[in-house]
Amino acid sequence: MSTYYKPNRTKNIYDPKSKEPYKLSRSKIENFLKCPKCFYLDRRLGVGQPPSYPLNLNTAVDHLLKKEFDLHRAKQKAHPLMKAYGIKAVPFAHEMIDEWRENFKGVRYHHKPTNFIITGAVDDLWKDTRGKIIVVDYKATSKNEKVTLDAEWQGGYKRQMEIYQWLLRKNGFKVSDTGYFVYCNGKTDRKAFDAKLEFDIDLLPYEGDDSWIENTLKDIKKCLNGKMPKSDENCDYCNYRKAIEKFEK
Repeated sequence: MSTYYKPNRTKNIYDPKSKEPYKLSRSKIENFLKCPKCFYLDRRLGVGQPPSYPLNLNTAVDHLLKKEFDLHRAKQKAHPLMKAYGIKAVPFAHEMIDEWRENFKGVRYHHKPTNFIITGAVDDLWKDTRGKIIVVDYKATSKNEKVTLDAEWQGGYKRQMEIYQWLLRKNGFKVSDTGYFVYCNGKTDRKAFDAKLEFDIDLLPYEGDDSWIENTLKDIKKCLNGKMPKSDENCDYCNYRKAIEKFEK
């Protein structure tokens, strides 16, 4: 077996007999929605999907955007991007903001009907003039056409924002239904690289609807307490395993 990838059969594995709250991240909820069988193999049996390589350029964009918005957060003044799009808000200043943005910590809520502790690390939060919190997510790409939220695969982005909105509401905050994606699109039409990459930045609004989350958490609980689900016919991982099994037999 490769030394790069080894199944982890001990870390945060769900035990149906345990009475302790079970930590469930936003990304694991998304995995369940994509393929319950792969989710079950991961969270119940400890055989997760092979990890993807880190997107270091995207991480760098996220880091720099956070530093930039933090400058305006400290002064409680609107960022120029907010002014350009007519958004009457300032970056939300809160003593927990750093923890809420940290991976493996994030915003947390104990969902007692399932005994899950739901977590999600936000990119940013703004506060409008009505006192409502606006969830903001940073995205980076590079393509010739204008960025939108119309692609089918971007449904995961939308659910991501809705989970953040739900988490903040469960923590007692007034949250705006409208969230924003700060979408950075790397330019490829420059004459030369010149040791720098330039971006067009768009602010894309999205009206969230978190009504699906409660039933999904119940479905996850039922899945983890039951037998292994069938493969999703559109799951690349399951289809790959099936193709390999035909040759191995």
